[in-house]
Amino acid sequence: MNRKELIKKYIDFFKSKRHEEIPNSSLVPENDPTVLFTTAGMHPLVPYLLGQKHPLGKRLCNVQRCIRTQDIDEVGDSYHHTFFEMLGNWSLGDYWKEDAIKMSFEFLTKILKIPKEKITVTCFKGDKDASKDTESEKIWKSLGIEKIKFLGKEDNWWGPVGNSGPCGPDTEMYVKGIEIWNDVFMQYNKNEKFLPAKQKNVDTGMGVERTLAIINKLDDNYLTEVWQPIIKGIEKLSNRPYDDHQESMRIIADHIKAAVFIISDGITPSNNDQGYILRRLIRRSIRHGMRLSLKDFTYKVAEPIFEIYSDYTDLKQNKEKILRVLKEEEEKFNKTIQNGLRIFDKKVMEWVDNNKKSVKTLSGKDAFLLYQSYGFPIEMIEEEIKSFRKGLPLKIDKKGFEQELKKHQELSRTAAAGRFKSGLADNSEATTKLHTAAHLLLASLRQVLKDKNINQKGSNITPDRLRLDFSFPRKLTDEEIKKIENLVNEKIKQSIPVVKEEMSLDKARKSGATGVFESKYGNKVSVYTVDNFSKEICAGPHVKNLKELGHFKIQKEESSSSGVRRIKAVLE
Repeated sequence: MNRKELIKKYIDFFKSKRHEEIPNSSLVPENDPTVLFTTAGMHPLVPYLLGQKHPLGKRLCNVQRCIRTQDIDEVGDSYHHTFFEMLGNWSLGDYWKEDAIKMSFEFLTKILKIPKEKITVTCFKGDKDASKDTESEKIWKSLGIEKIKFLGKEDNWWGPVGNSGPCGPDTEMYVKGIEIWNDVFMQYNKNEKFLPAKQKNVDTGMGVERTLAIINKLDDNYLTEVWQPIIKGIEKLSNRPYDDHQESMRIIADHIKAAVFIISDGITPSNNDQGYILRRLIRRSIRHGMRLSLKDFTYKVAEPIFEIYSDYTDLKQNKEKILRVLKEEEEKFNKTIQNGLRIFDKKVMEWVDNNKKSVKTLSGKDAFLLYQSYGFPIEMIEEEIKSFRKGLPLKIDKKGFEQELKKHQELSRTAAAGRFKSGLADNSEATTKLHTAAHLLLASLRQVLKDKNINQKGSNITPDRLRLDFSFPRKLTDEEIKKIENLVNEKIKQSIPVVKEEMSLDKARKSGATGVFESKYGNKVSVYTVDNFSKEICAGPHVKNLKELGHFKIQKEESSSSGVRRIKAVLE
């Protein structure tokens, strides 16, 4: 079974169980600033998991592209990936554990033909906050599954996203010791305590890559058809076999694939947020390419990806841009390495001048500086030292380097985990107000700047401030900023109600509603109208009346990227 067959079988199966298919959303979350990327199929559904009514109903399914940055350092083995596709089905306050587990079991055994004897499951063992999940255990036993293991919160519990919100136990399904599917039961709402949720949701996830390996009886995900054309390309470019260079070839294939999808969703390499992750992925793949003596190769490795994922029309549309960005970033990185080599030579000469007789040691901090700032892996630093023209007895404090690297990774993890303590993920009153204000800001920009083609290019909303990126070719004047700010406040003072309607996407377009994320929402959408001032297709939370907002204040207007400006604003 290949990728497209697996996805079709999954969607068709859940459609037969009265689920509506929802679109595959962008990798850049629209309504959840707590994460850099969409990490699971549930991210675009956050408002609905929190109780907002979904236009397509209570039963949903889809395949969703995902990026998980916490696994970057794990990539290189046979089953970790940065980019992957997640098959998912959801119940928004409709069916519960019995139906969810029985549907999972039926799909695994009847559609994928996996013998039930090969299936092992795990359930939540219970703790002081929530009871043991004996309900799931009984359902699995009634289906003839005997291999059931109970685990704690670190393994069999999901959420909440921030400090509060929906959460609950999950039950995981394993085949040959590898997790194939996870059913999450959001039966609690955490505030100060874990209380029963008003709306109980089911959120499931099945990784396409791992499932393909299992049903095709492969022990290595990279031997499946979603990876082999890329691996074969690397083998041909390097003139080396995969079996002898598995780790580097897996890393190159994974990171370039992830980069292709990230660039297609509008991100370019930078030193911040999503752009930093993209740069890190491309540069890590280049470093591993060096091990295989590869040069000017990233855009060539990317070529098969467009064919493998031919059902993603945006990849084809953005192909020229994607290949150009990869090529430019590789050229830029090669120049950075050359600069690093010059600095390396200079530092060695300083050590020589300062201490001519004794054995010299490159400190862990200096080695890490070369790694972090110039992309030098420790192996490359060692090679440079060995080949240094004076043949000096210079050593590296490898232990110190490892300590610095560990410290950096911990800081990165902490920063990623606590990027924002809250956000739209919790639908708090503050973020709801700022999200509504973002609509007013966009409409005001179009009116004051006399440009109806101004579009939102991204947003990030926390309880403290909103950030809106929009298409515009130049810096705004102080007078324009003041006019925009005043127009928003004028509308707030008018106490205009915010009206929500549900309609078909076609009707929404004909009614004059705007929204650059239209393809995300499916055939039925929510449209929010503020008098004759703003009419937007949106899935986020909104206030009932503008009078709830308070006073709007623009704090900063700056460039975000070429042709894109950024405004940061608050409500006082």
